[in-house]
Amino acid sequence: MRVQYGVLPYRLTEAGEVEILLVTTRQSRRWIIPKGWPIKGLKPSKSAAREGYEEAGIRGKVGGKSVGAFCYEKRIEEDGVTVPCEVRVFPLLVMQQFDSWPEAHQREARWFEPNKAVSAIKIAGLRELVESFLRKRAERKSRR
Repeated sequence: MRVQYGVLPYRLTEAGEVEILLVTTRQSRRWIIPKGWPIKGLKPSKSAAREGYEEAGIRGKVGGKSVGAFCYEKRIEEDGVTVPCEVRVFPLLVMQQFDSWPEAHQREARWFEPNKAVSAIKIAGLRELVESFLRKRAERKSRR
């Protein structure tokens, strides 16, 4: 099992509601979160935040503690060879979004309301992770 790091990018609207940023994969154009291989010299959360910039043009405050992990099959070659990957995910409160970024010509980045984000995600483990993140945020908000 190979390990990758990813960010779950979110922001708060003026009404205090959460929105989730998803990006498309390069080939299949499915909605996912920014993620990638560990970057030598960077802590997992910082490695994940770098992927957020490269794949979605975002910067912000990344949490140092993972909010969970999910598994998927990563295609590593054009002929369809895949390897199992576990993605450890860190929350990223987006503070800045750029008009252009390194992979802008390869991916689409779009903000979603929570239920629409969950519906757009086809990887079951990622969908469950996003649902759990949103549920915990809502529980914290209701306790205030």
